Amino acid sequence: MSVKEQIEALRSELEQHNYNYYVLSAPTISDKEFDEKMKELQDLEAAHPEYYDPNSPTQRVGSDLSKEFEQVQHRYPMLSLGNTYSEEEVRDFYERTERSLNEPFEIVAELKYDGTSISLWYEKGRLVRAVTRGDGSKGDDVTANVKTIRSVPLRLRGNDYPEEVEIRGEILLPWAEFDRLNKEREEQEEPLFANPRNAASGTLKQQNPAIVAARKLDAYLYYVLGEHLPADTHYGNLEAARRWGLKIPDVIKVCHNLQDIFDYIHYWDTERKNLPVATDGIVLKVNSLRQQKNLGFTAKSPRWAIAYKFQAERAETRLNSVSFQVGRTGAVTPVANLEPVLLAGTVVKRASLHNADIIEGLDLHIGDQVYVEKGGEIIPKIVGVNTEARTMMIGEKVRFITRCPECKTPLIRPEGEAAHYCPNDSGCPPQIKGRIEHFVTRKAMNINIGPETVEDLFNVGLVKNIADLYDLRITDLLTLERWAEKSARNLMNSLRESKAVPFERVLYALGIRYVGETVAKRLASSFHSIDRLMEASFEQLVDVDEIGDRIAQSVVAYFSDEENRQIVERLRAQGLQMEVSEEVLANRSERLKGLTFVISGTFTQHSRDEYKAMIEQHGGKNTGSVSGKTSYILAGENMGPAKLEKAAKLGVRIIREDEFLKMIEE
Repeated sequence: MSVKEQIEALRSELEQHNYNYYVLSAPTISDKEFDEKMKELQDLEAAHPEYYDPNSPTQRVGSDLSKEFEQVQHRYPMLSLGNTYSEEEVRDFYERTERSLNEPFEIVAELKYDGTSISLWYEKGRLVRAVTRGDGSKGDDVTANVKTIRSVPLRLRGNDYPEEVEIRGEILLPWAEFDRLNKEREEQEEPLFANPRNAASGTLKQQNPAIVAARKLDAYLYYVLGEHLPADTHYGNLEAARRWGLKIPDVIKVCHNLQDIFDYIHYWDTERKNLPVATDGIVLKVNSLRQQKNLGFTAKSPRWAIAYKFQAERAETRLNSVSFQVGRTGAVTPVANLEPVLLAGTVVKRASLHNADIIEGLDLHIGDQVYVEKGGEIIPKIVGVNTEARTMMIGEKVRFITRCPECKTPLIRPEGEAAHYCPNDSGCPPQIKGRIEHFVTRKAMNINIGPETVEDLFNVGLVKNIADLYDLRITDLLTLERWAEKSARNLMNSLRESKAVPFERVLYALGIRYVGETVAKRLASSFHSIDRLMEASFEQLVDVDEIGDRIAQSVVAYFSDEENRQIVERLRAQGLQMEVSEEVLANRSERLKGLTFVISGTFTQHSRDEYKAMIEQHGGKNTGSVSGKTSYILAGENMGPAKLEKAAKLGVRIIREDEFLKMIEE
């Protein structure tokens, strides 16, 4: 046997052993024998570098080299799932799907693993890229780190996999490894990891793959994407992925009715506690890929899938004190400081009390024994008080504060809202710093500074609002502690690059209350420029699809403030994008202006979401229900009978795909 053949044989043998151990949990050799074979392969590869292969099993150990993570665009957006917390909501999802499809369908039930999402990209059976979820459209390239995870195959098995295929799943830190790491950190007097999910996420972002390799992450995979998949069902593709050597959980079930789903939920609500990794719910997906496409997506999540969250675990502990925090919008949040207690695998010391009504409803006193739960097993909250445990020594009743804890301004509570606000938005330090921190985030302006830097710049008086960022000079930064010329230039470059960020993200970055990413896109699409938006009336704003009274009032109030208008003008003078680009506008038309559409049924030429985008691109509006204001129903196959009946009653015209596409032709 030649040296090359020896190397290839050892690689193949070690890959098989990795698969047996980490995927099948059925090792066929001892750890010592495995290590001896790995050493043999390492020696051969070192002696014959001409046979180097980046996907060799030896490359999993991780080098000591560090690098910054590259941002990679997802080929398919990684959207989050809508959450439900009751069986009634699951029933609503099932019945809604039933009405929308109007044909038989299956639901695939899976466990929802509590880790960090990952996208694995294989070409010709080799792992070429591993990318975190990031903001859903792009993420960090963590390929070197993921290659250290033994349950992730560097090469797919068999030969029936597509030329290109994407596998999505969750990177997890098993409970046993989580406990080991925390014990180790405790001995070293280092901060403990809050939970396995945070530990997995932090580990995956390590610059040193050797550290990642030492922490023994695992990967559970549950979604296959690509152009030429082997099956036309989600479950069929998972079974194929299992054949390719990927770690597909063996707890996945095809459900044929609601009772199957509920049986699955009831079983795993208890049994999950015996699993080696953290879970926080059940994921339900429509099995047919054709039906998934027809159901489409909302702005944030697929309509064909939903997550059911398990009821939170509960613990009892002592309330030591209550503190109050001020956010960027001025909202004041009360926080309970607790006697540390173990809950759902983590130590809880603090819990949100949300608002004054919650505090009053709980009738909290300092020193009370309180019941704490984790919402979605992540965020702790107080859900009750053990009044029977009260004694004569109980402390004073907890009351909501009347003045801002930071600037002492009297708080206000807007009519119809639960939250209290500090109205001193231009002079309250946490609000100012919060707006700056929001402005620089990746989803907004993507400026390369974190909260600590914002704090430093604010404290020395260099940055008092978001516009001040663009007045910074390298000489200013070099006067600060811990700043070198390289880091100062990086910030300058980042500020310069942010000037190319599109208008809808600039609008989101301004931090207008209630204007999130989706609303910012909607406003940018409707008004096209900051000037038109600044002059828009309340009536003009509420006339925009999905813009309600509260958002409209907030936008009008923001631009009525002269200080805010001055900041906008300063940002404009610095070159930020204050209007939709001509390129984007060139693809728009007003062919459907004044027309309102309802989309129903399943389609062959485009998905529902694609048709919605077309309608908006050409100036039309989408609504979900038929009314007297509906201009047309765009109907596919299996149109819902209720909509058909209502259309006939109201005299709404029904058009098919071909007729609609002719309406928008040049």
